Amino acid sequence: MIRFAKIGLIVVAALLTQVTLFSPYLLDPFQPNLLIIIVVYLGLRSTARFRGAAAFSLGLLQDCFSGLYLGLSGFSYLFIYLLIDKTSDRLYTDSRYLMILAVFLASMVCGLLDLLLLLIFSAANGIYTTILPSLLPQSLVNALIASLIFTFPVPAAVVEDN
Repeated sequence: MIRFAKIGLIVVAALLTQVTLFSPYLLDPFQPNLLIIIVVYLGLRSTARFRGAAAFSLGLLQDCFSGLYLGLSGFSYLFIYLLIDKTSDRLYTDSRYLMILAVFLASMVCGLLDLLLLLIFSAANGIYTTILPSLLPQSLVNALIASLIFTFPVPAAVVEDN
């Protein structure tokens, strides 16, 4: 129970940092997405039971604060989680470099999947002109923040499976 409280506290701290500290001071493509870093962590290293539901919930939480269509990031985060979770059995998941690479690729896939879903289900013309130019800077910033976060070891109480 304490492990879930710690993970919940990490999610709330990441969300508050992302929404209150980064949004007013950083321009749009250079704002890190801390929730996608948590989704990648859930896919690679976490042993909690309801990781898929947590990834989807993190996406819905992202949608609530971003102002986009409700469920867009939820579906993208769930897809990224499932993709990472299915390939994590074949990888050395304790590697810091793998985590950074996975965050970078997950950010790219999330942006491309959001673009694809918006092109299919939305009537907005020229949506690719806003998403495509910011895709690479957003992914690089996320990878940079992930490299800073995963420099420090993860506490054993968060990783343990009780």
